[in-house]
Formats: sequence, structure tokens, C-alpha cells
Amino acid sequence: MAGLTPEVAMRIGELAERAGVSTRALRYYEEQGLLEPERSPGGQRTYPDGAVDRVRMIRQLYAAGLPSRSIVPLVPCMVTGRATPELLDRLAAERDRIDGQIRELTAARERLDEVIAQAAESVHKPCRTA
Repeated sequence: MAGLTPEVAMRIGELAERAGVSTRALRYYEEQGLLEPERSPGGQRTYPDGAVDRVRMIRQLYAAGLPSRSIVPLVPCMVTGRATPELLDRLAAERDRIDGQIRELTAARERLDEVIAQAAESVHKPCRTA
């Protein structure tokens, strides 16, 4: 088709470098069903350019505390941009859970700020000698 450029396939090392992860992490994502690489005639893993964004999204979801089993159902949505009502409910529940964590962390930070302020008031300053 005129005007369409096929995606360039990259090998696992290049994807790891571009996405900021280890090749071991990519193999783990594959084992968990989060990534599905193509295979070259020689059996090497190859990935489309869009895999970089997918890996970054997977990392963000892991960082948010989602386990692999919760991320796997999201993969089709990451690929197509379409979701079922059930998936949207699951995503909303995960977002609410993350919001709860943010509230708890914010409260902990505020309490820590109070402790720091109280401790700072009690710090003995060196006396000046005239």
C-alpha cells in the first residue's frame, strides 16, 4: 500500500535499551503473556516499534502495584484501544485503589513533615560567643 511504512522490527537488546528495562524483564513479560514477540527465521525474538510504549505501560502498571494476572487482560486494550464494560470496571477499580494509595502516602508525607518541623524546632543551635 502506498504511503504506509512497515514497522521496523527490533531485537530484544534494542527493545530493552529503548524501553529502559533488562532483557531478562522482557523475557519475563513474555512468559507472563504481556509481550508476544515475533520470531525470526533463526528463532530470535523481534519486536515492532510499538513494543517500546507497551513495555513502558507494563512498567507503569507494575509500579502502580498491579500483578501480572491483572495486567494480562489489559493487553488487548493496549493493542486495540478498545475495552469491554468489564475491563473498564476493572480499570476503574484499579484506579480507585491507586487513588487510595496516593491518599495514604500523602497523609504519611504530611505527618512526616510535622515530625520534621517539630524536630527542627528542638535542634540546638550553637551558642555565639562574644
